[in-house]
Amino acid sequence: MAPSFAAAETPDQPNILFILADDLAWSDLGCYGHPWHDTPHLDELASEGARFTEAYASAPICSASRASILTGKTPARLHFEFVTKDAAGQQKIDFPTPLSAPPLTLNLPLEERTIAECLNDEGYQTAFFGKWHVSSHHERYLGWSPTHGPKKQGFEVAEEDYGAHPYNWKRSPVETITEVGSFASDSMVDRVGAFLRKKHDRPYFAMASSFYVHTPVRTPCQWLRKKYDARVPSNSKKRKNRIEYAAFVETFDHHVGQILDSLEASGEADRTIVVFYSDNGGHPEYTANAPLRGSKWNLYEGGIRVPMIVRWPGVVQAETEIERPVIGVDLLPTMVDWAGGDLPKCDGESVAGWMNANPQSAEQERSLIWHFPYYHPEKGFAKAPDNIGIDDFATSRTRPQSAIRRGQYKLLQFAEDNRVELYDLASDIGEQKDLSAQRSDLAAKLQHELQQTLTRQDARQPTVR
Repeated sequence: MAPSFAAAETPDQPNILFILADDLAWSDLGCYGHPWHDTPHLDELASEGARFTEAYASAPICSASRASILTGKTPARLHFEFVTKDAAGQQKIDFPTPLSAPPLTLNLPLEERTIAECLNDEGYQTAFFGKWHVSSHHERYLGWSPTHGPKKQGFEVAEEDYGAHPYNWKRSPVETITEVGSFASDSMVDRVGAFLRKKHDRPYFAMASSFYVHTPVRTPCQWLRKKYDARVPSNSKKRKNRIEYAAFVETFDHHVGQILDSLEASGEADRTIVVFYSDNGGHPEYTANAPLRGSKWNLYEGGIRVPMIVRWPGVVQAETEIERPVIGVDLLPTMVDWAGGDLPKCDGESVAGWMNANPQSAEQERSLIWHFPYYHPEKGFAKAPDNIGIDDFATSRTRPQSAIRRGQYKLLQFAEDNRVELYDLASDIGEQKDLSAQRSDLAAKLQHELQQTLTRQDARQPTVR
């Protein structure tokens, strides 16, 4: 749909800059306690605003999470629970499975109302840069669809660019860099910076959707490789991967720093809300998600708990730590609330009201829901390990599953046999002690609420083969 614009915007409407990381783990940043990753720009951003310790992605996988962010609706309601492909059909697994996942969803439907369309109506200029991945691949992997790309979903400005990510190395090779402190130039980051620095006659919403730190994880910065080779402990699992990944994370942090420098140079930093967030948990073969169990692709905490930072000068107090749970569907209503608009009907709720007050004072008893009716990995399931632990550094078998968190308790239900697991996250953040037998009454109550919610949302379920 073509963007529409309100007749006049309110003079005090803030700009909103949304920086979205790809596959960045909850524990990857220095400000979240990583022992050797250097992330000075993101650490500074966190010190200048609020750092969320219990922020969640709506899904453990890219496309589903991003569709949910854009619409404020759960992947279950959207029927967009997996990753988009280049062709429709059924999921193909290289091992017999008792259930068949729902048909693949390729495109976020155009009739879905996106955050861009909501903010257009509040007088905002909307812009998108980088990874889209909520439409079928066009011409190349992750290539934007001409019928379902950002401009068809309300973004007035939309510039497709892979930057210096290894996705683009076949088309635009990057030379080895040995000079300490030097990084490859990144055209996607440059585009974001140019947009921020130019004069705007309306408030803006700019979404900088990075390809980092998604695989392939390779760095041209030989100096970073040497730096982390000297820092990563010699007994670390997957040590070579972790050295390369550490360099990748620092490169991404450098990109964030460049974007924030452009914002500062524009003179608009004081009236711009910066939101930093990751689309799902970290890749198990490159990063340690500890103390969390699991990783990208499953509904244990390592797959869905993510870093989130909000800076709003003069409104959100510096060095704030927020322990209250928030989730990806909350981003749209929160941003519309910041813009002064009427909250749309969606599955999230605005967290704007308590973010700039006492963040711990609000009622915390609401339920968060996840639904992943698919198998993973599609290739390699036959040889993948069955158990999902903490820092396995392997892509384990993920089977169709759903989850609910209410207060400190979280329940997972596995579709193949309706088995459940119950954890007390307050005392067991690593999800090691299953309380489902000990607290069968609570498990039954949460399972019932989970099923009722999925039914209300018309969630698709895997079927018996």
